[in-house]
Amino acid sequence: MKPGMSLSKHYLQFKDFRAEEYRYLFERTAIIKKRFKNYEKYTPLVDRTLAMIFEKASTRTRVSFEAGMYQMGGSVVNLTTGDSQLGRAEPVEDSARVISRMVDLVMIRTYEQTKIEAFAANSRVPVINGLTNEYHPCQILADVFTYIEQRGSIAGKVVAWVGDGNNMANTWLQAADILGFTLHVSTPGGYEIDPKVAGVTNGSCVKTFKNPLDACRGAHLVTTDVWTSMGYEAENEARMKAFADWCVDREMMAAAQADALFMHCLPAHRGEEVEAEVIDGPQSVVWDEAENRMHVQKALMEYLLLGRIG
Repeated sequence: MKPGMSLSKHYLQFKDFRAEEYRYLFERTAIIKKRFKNYEKYTPLVDRTLAMIFEKASTRTRVSFEAGMYQMGGSVVNLTTGDSQLGRAEPVEDSARVISRMVDLVMIRTYEQTKIEAFAANSRVPVINGLTNEYHPCQILADVFTYIEQRGSIAGKVVAWVGDGNNMANTWLQAADILGFTLHVSTPGGYEIDPKVAGVTNGSCVKTFKNPLDACRGAHLVTTDVWTSMGYEAENEARMKAFADWCVDREMMAAAQADALFMHCLPAHRGEEVEAEVIDGPQSVVWDEAENRMHVQKALMEYLLLGRIG
């Protein structure tokens, strides 16, 4: 290893952790969330500083990490594109060497996965992926925890992904491989999921369907995302046409298990990727899912900085 290169444990994609580590993280999340709900002060990260670097704008990522770090007793430095342009003002590697000498943890929300990997390789402290074009591990961490909280173990269950073969789909695919559930995927032609991007070798964890209704049959969880993710706005018109039949509606939810849940990482566009009756209906857990971003990330930050507790 070259001098100055990272020895820290990072969280850059879902497959960076083993199933056993996820069991621990979900247990810690439940404990940390319960303390929060009971107004019990819990500040294990006093004197620790989180740097958040945003090259892609965010609501949930910023609020969940910033509030979570403050609740754990730490402090936060927030850098936006105007403050720090990774790889433009100076090489990513140099930014990593400087920033990681001043803080204890770095969360980055950016475009290319290669950029966050270059930063992590030169960081003295743990780096967390707050979203890249390829992966969104913290969101799936929250989604899986939300399922467990509502319905118990996700192992052996069926998750239906309806929509774009994007960073969320890639991360769900990694989660299926690691946690032992099956992912049903339905995307329009030209927007397929690529198992090679996810790095999944176990093909049995994913089944693809041309018809989104078929993907939802028997599913325990139905989930989707916007048709046009950030950074792909130029394709919006073409995507609106291509995805017209991939709106999660009441018929799709009726094809799923009677007690199936609906999730969406938000922001949502009612009438596009999901009907209002679904996202605002009784099977939707999107608000719990959004809140759980904060709780799982608190457990994640605790684990990366302090290791296992107890």
